[in-house]
This record gives sequence, C-alpha cells and structure tokens, in this order.
Amino acid sequence: MTAALGIWLVRAEGEALAKALQKILGGDIYRPWLRPDTSQKEQFAAAYRQHARWIMVAASGIAVRFLDGLPADKHTDPAVVVLDEAARFAVALLAGHEGGANALAYRVARAVGAVPVVTTATEALKPLTIGIGCRKGVAADRIEAAVRQALKAGGDYGIADVREMATVDLKAEEPGLLEFCARYDLPLRVFARADLAARPWVGKPSDWVRQNVGLDGVCEPCALVANARGALLVPKTSLDGVAVAVVLDKWMEI
Repeated sequence: MTAALGIWLVRAEGEALAKALQKILGGDIYRPWLRPDTSQKEQFAAAYRQHARWIMVAASGIAVRFLDGLPADKHTDPAVVVLDEAARFAVALLAGHEGGANALAYRVARAVGAVPVVTTATEALKPLTIGIGCRKGVAADRIEAAVRQALKAGGDYGIADVREMATVDLKAEEPGLLEFCARYDLPLRVFARADLAARPWVGKPSDWVRQNVGLDGVCEPCALVANARGALLVPKTSLDGVAVAVVLDKWMEI
C-alpha cells in the first residue's frame, strides 16, 4: 500500500536526511538517480498523484521546475514542502491550507530542527506568537485558560490572532499542548534547549525551570526566538502550572 507521504530526493547526498524524516514521519523514499534512463522530472510527474503529501529534498528552483504543469486545483493538489539538504528551511510550496503543506512544514521543521516557512496570507495577518512552558501532564483546558489570560492581558486579542505557538524540545510531545494546538489549528514551533540557552531573553529567571529544564526560562525566549523582529507584548505570566509569553510582530515598524 502506498504511503500518504512521498519523500523525493534529487541526489544521493540527501539519503541520511531522508531516512531521518522517514523514521519520524513515515513515507516512501524516491531515489530517481537509480533510473538514469528517465529524467527526474518525468519520474516525479508519474509519481505526483500517488501521494497526498510530498517532501522534496531539493532547491526550490528544482521543485518549481518539477511541478511545472502538474498543479490543477488547490482542493485536490498534493501538499508539497521543499527542504534543503542542510535541513535549514522547510518551505510550504504548494497546497498550504487545503492540502496541508503548512502543517507539514511545521512537522518537518520539528523533525529535523529546520525553520518552517509559510507564506499564505492568512498566517501573515496574524500578529502574535505565543511562547509556552508547562508542567508535565497539564491538560489542554488548563493551557487554554493560561493562553486566554495572557491574551487578555495584552489587550484586545484572541486566539484567532495567534500565528504560532513555540516551546522547548522537552515539551514537543506534551499531550495537553498538542491537544490545545490541534483544537485551534495552531502550528507548534519547537526549539532545542541549546538554542534557547544561547539566547537567554528572560525577564524573571525561574529556579524551577533551571532545575528541571536547564534554562532560566522557556516561554519568553521561545516566543522571541520564533519572532525575532517582534517585541514582548505580555512578559511571562503563569496560571496553574502553565507559563505564557506573548510577542507582537513589529514588521510594520521596519
């Protein structure tokens, strides 16, 4: 049975990255150089409709050329995410909303430590990034209550104004956090502890976080690293085992 996800390589040098993706996300790996009698573009065109989602480990220019003439309708086109061989950027290239490329870009980014790149207009209009930390086993309802409290403290904002959530790798699979994000279709960005330690943007260091996570804080640096051109709208605020910080995008002021 064909997997829902296809992973397309253009060079053998991407093999290790493809296997890392497959281990976490599943999917079928394509190695078109093994069929030198047929061009890669022709091979991709033949396989294009066999998967609902694609990760192309390639330059974006190659992906665009391969896709030439293939997309037909945003409601039926497969989702395509382009990932460079150095695993720096996961770009939602095609079928961002309807096909799920935006969500896939975040999943790919979490899997390999890349930066998710989403360019659809709906996300661009959302000005807030929320950094979050929580105790183990905190329920989704408690996370929602803490988020709503922080948004209220920031002014006339709601969950609909949130572009993405951000947390530390230790909390990447926290059930309550994942449930809350799924409830409101919010993408979750995850940062390695080492990356956050290198950017200790914390207003009030926490002894508990230092002892249990190895950082002075989680929510503030997560939000600020996720949106480096933003500014803290709401510094760390805590409620019932959940810490939240809100960053407001400042692109209009650039």
